[in-house]
Amino acid sequence: MMRIGTLYGIGVGPGDPELITLKAARILQQVSVVFAASSTKNSYSLARDIASVHLRKGIPVKLLEFPMTKQKEILDIAWHKNAGLVLDALKTGKDVAFITLGDPMTYSTFGYIMQTIQETDPDVPIKVIPGITSYQAAAASAGQVLAEGEESFTVISGAMGAKGLKEIIDHTDSVVILKVYRHFDEIMDTLEHLRLKERAVLISRCGLDDEEILSGSHYDTGFHPPYLSLLILHKRNCSHPPGRQ
Repeated sequence: MMRIGTLYGIGVGPGDPELITLKAARILQQVSVVFAASSTKNSYSLARDIASVHLRKGIPVKLLEFPMTKQKEILDIAWHKNAGLVLDALKTGKDVAFITLGDPMTYSTFGYIMQTIQETDPDVPIKVIPGITSYQAAAASAGQVLAEGEESFTVISGAMGAKGLKEIIDHTDSVVILKVYRHFDEIMDTLEHLRLKERAVLISRCGLDDEEILSGSHYDTGFHPPYLSLLILHKRNCSHPPGRQ
């Protein structure tokens, strides 16, 4: 019986190629095939760019297209098609890496691929290599302590607007809002209504050459942050609120 390869879900960090774990770099040197997600609208993959300096020369990097839609039927077709491509490589006995921005288990395409493969073939060995998340790197870049002492912090998605923020704001000390680019005005209007706008810090393209950090006083209605943007909000006063960098 032919050996089934191991699938490694590898987090390559938020953007800086040096923010990748030693274990991730070592495994990327060992696998035979690397997969990465891309949009059906283009063939670009930031995860591929980050990982490229850690790959052996000549190793194939295959992009899996995922549609940018919320229609479950279309997404299900994409999950199963792409999981099938990964399975085909694994069934040749090759060890395979699926690379993802940040951490594979945090708002990641890998989670869907992993679950689909587990449902299709439960015998496939899967190992997950954690990565530095965007909000960890953003907090470091902005000099923002996420929590200290007995404080709590909550990570939410802004993909559906400010609803999640309204629901948790009274039950946590700090909030990280990911995926803020699409509904940025709504989120900022909500923060202004809650009198928290001035305490919000926007970090865009963290770890990349054009990284930018803005405090709440630097953006008005009509400002549109880049795709790779998040907000960090402390309900307590920040001792050193950042300005434009």
